[in-house]
Amino acid sequence: MDDMDRIAEELCWLDWNDIDEVEKGCREALDELVANSTIVRNRLQELPDRPELLAMCEHYDILDKIVLHSDDHAGIRIRLHVFLPGYFDRPHNHRWSYASRILRGQYRHYLFGNAELDEHIEPTKLPVLQAREEPVGTSYALHHTMVHAVVAEPYTVSLVIRGPAVKDRFLVMDRKTGEAWWQYGAGQESADEVERKRMSPERLTEIVGRLEKWKLF
Repeated sequence: MDDMDRIAEELCWLDWNDIDEVEKGCREALDELVANSTIVRNRLQELPDRPELLAMCEHYDILDKIVLHSDDHAGIRIRLHVFLPGYFDRPHNHRWSYASRILRGQYRHYLFGNAELDEHIEPTKLPVLQAREEPVGTSYALHHTMVHAVVAEPYTVSLVIRGPAVKDRFLVMDRKTGEAWWQYGAGQESADEVERKRMSPERLTEIVGRLEKWKLF
């Protein structure tokens, strides 16, 4: 067991429904990962030889997700997110609670509360209850019922710890069009959908090179 696995194992005992406990436990883990950057660097170097993790890494036109650790039994994952130019997302909740630390750049974070959601909601009536900047060094934890949205500066980087999934779908809303729709986890996606977003080894090499250039790890 290396340090990454040890840190993740300690998170298995958290009550992921208690967001105060999640914030405290994940903050300690994030502090260690940031203070000892060789833990992340070593895992990044191992990824080409870890097909089970590489298969989970995803590339979108405005976001890259690099999976550093995944425990299917406990449901814990540790990821790096690299926000690309033009990144924004629509109001949504999550299938799991998570914690995040901003390592580079920043983003504007909109919080809408934990409204009871279904596809019949009127997104245009969903008010922003809190708006805040998330600069470098910021950590926060978010319960899976919280509705939020992010607009990120180009090449913002965050380190994310997500807990076990507690539902198989989450709701996404568009306040401009008034539409709302369900999205599902990878386990319910078609093979074509999974393949379209799978990160290539070449893309991983490019992103790791950028992380090194930015002196994050």
